[in-house]
Amino acid sequence: MLTPFRNEPYTDFTIEANARAYRAALEQVGRQLGQSYPLIIGGEAIMTEETSTSINPARPDQVVGRFAKATVEHADQAIRAAAQAFERWRFVPPAERAGYLLKAAAIMRRRKHELAAWMTYEVSKSWAEADADVAEAIDFCEYYARQMLRLAGAQEVVPYPGESNELHYIPLGVGVVIPPWNFPLAILVGMTTAALVAGNTVVLKPASASPTIAAQFVAIMNEECQLPPGVLNFVPGPGGAMGDALVDHPLTRFIAFTGSKEVGLRIFERAAKRQPGQNWLKRTILEMGGKDAIVVDESADLDLAAEAITLSAFGFQGQKCSACSRAIVVDAVYDQVLERVIERARALTVGDPAQQGVFMGAVIDRNAFAKIKDYIAIGKGDGRLVLGGEAGDGAEGFFIPPTIIADVPETSRVACEEIFGPVLAFLRARDFDDAERLFNASEYGLTGGLISRNRERIERAKRTFHVGNLYINRKITGALVGVQPFGGFNMSGTDSKAGGPDYLLLFTQAKSITERF
Repeated sequence: MLTPFRNEPYTDFTIEANARAYRAALEQVGRQLGQSYPLIIGGEAIMTEETSTSINPARPDQVVGRFAKATVEHADQAIRAAAQAFERWRFVPPAERAGYLLKAAAIMRRRKHELAAWMTYEVSKSWAEADADVAEAIDFCEYYARQMLRLAGAQEVVPYPGESNELHYIPLGVGVVIPPWNFPLAILVGMTTAALVAGNTVVLKPASASPTIAAQFVAIMNEECQLPPGVLNFVPGPGGAMGDALVDHPLTRFIAFTGSKEVGLRIFERAAKRQPGQNWLKRTILEMGGKDAIVVDESADLDLAAEAITLSAFGFQGQKCSACSRAIVVDAVYDQVLERVIERARALTVGDPAQQGVFMGAVIDRNAFAKIKDYIAIGKGDGRLVLGGEAGDGAEGFFIPPTIIADVPETSRVACEEIFGPVLAFLRARDFDDAERLFNASEYGLTGGLISRNRERIERAKRTFHVGNLYINRKITGALVGVQPFGGFNMSGTDSKAGGPDYLLLFTQAKSITERF
């Protein structure tokens, strides 16, 4: 019998033995950089003439991995292999499917530093951020395995005389999983294992910026856990024609995606169109980002407010859909909070995250580097640059320091659009009513927070702040699986709650069976 679910603890790197182990993992992974990785379709490794490379954002001349590049034809091949495997996998007992997840969790736990080190190289995660990413991946495996056992078998229905009535949750079919690069292990593992444990088969298209850590997970599932061939297929490739082919395919039953609003809306639209030979409505599970805010009122602990804003805005270079990119502060304490945040942000270290103690690494790639610099220029024109803003040409790494723009008008693009970088807009609110209005004046609705000692306002925020994850008197990043089910409203996605008790239902369909005596 399984023990109750518990979140995987984070590693304490102030303990020298742990720090030494992480340095050893970085050396071990460093010797494996630059390897070539094939497509995996139906259990077969396939190399292609055309390839792509994954590079280290902190050292752009360092190749992390080289990848076979899937085509539209490979997309079709992968979907058909998954459809064939589904006919067997769908009937594998739920407890057996859950066993694969529990084994994967145990493997990842043993290889925790190694997997984290891959992310330090590939997406420039600090030690702590990479460690937390692996811990969340482990949590998803452990949590969804237990949730599948809960859903296995007949569900409770109202008894009716003379009949036997049952309700079962059965799998959907072939799913396409398209994860992001910012949580390249945790979110990938969460979406993939939820689909698999529910009895579906998966075609996984990793993010172009982070295919190497995805390949490590696919190897764990296919080689070490020995999933049957075709249950999990791996097709790195361009998100344009090949990605469209996966979404459009008539045998695709659902698409699980985490990424930008623009791509999510494209998937939503394309999935809604019935293709020739398609006998179902495709389901979409979409998480599409946010423009998250922390409100600070005049009753707040100002040091707590500054700490929460700083950590939420600049952790992992602000490249979290839950990151605080708007600080909405009432006029009475605006200047004091701004001063405290500037002081804390100025002390943050920026550099190669392979070095212990570095808080911020590089942003993900040259395109993001240029886009963020453009937003900083816009912010400087609309508001008042009070910290950061300077960045080189990216030749030595795509580093952008913590940047704070004060007195930002609510109509400015830096106050409305998701920047996905270390840029924080400070907005001045007249009072709490105005702060609430500014908080909700967004097309997104993912995360947000309130720093206040006023009980009436806290209770009001619980009712009226329209986000999927609301945090009070703490930072707004770092949702824990099972503790804070994660997902948002409006343009933040389809309201699904990853790491929550109803998430697996999105990958199943309910079947009612009645037998009359």
